[in-house]
Amino acid sequence: MANVQVFQRHAHLAGAVKLEFVNGREGKIAKAVLTAISNTRRGSGETREEESTAIQWTLWGKQAENAAEYLGKGSHVNILGRLRNNNFEKDGEPVYGMAFTAEEVDYLDSRAESEARRVAGQGANGAAAGSAGRSPRPPAARQPARV
Repeated sequence: MANVQVFQRHAHLAGAVKLEFVNGREGKIAKAVLTAISNTRRGSGETREEESTAIQWTLWGKQAENAAEYLGKGSHVNILGRLRNNNFEKDGEPVYGMAFTAEEVDYLDSRAESEARRVAGQGANGAAAGSAGRSPRPPAARQPARV
């Protein structure tokens, strides 16, 4: 099955990254799902229009763990990934779908912005106190997918 490469630029996260551990070929593997929204502006003057595009991405392995730890609602990212058909039949009727899998995620926020956003998001449940000694960004901004 052919894959199509997708690049979502200057996106921000619509919500928190959802992390879970699923059974893989070699035991448990991290799987994260995030929704990134990017805006496109067309035209000028009074005819200027803005269109938002939201894509739900799936991340795997260490990349998923890093995203869950360092990204939060409103974080700015660039995402490079692949799109593939996810078609199946349900009750004899075809169901058409698409699956987006991230291969690279660029963290665009500075360390200060990332830390402030993460603390603000976790402040409500008191989890920020335990993360004070950690760096707010993974060592490498680009994390290749390990599927």
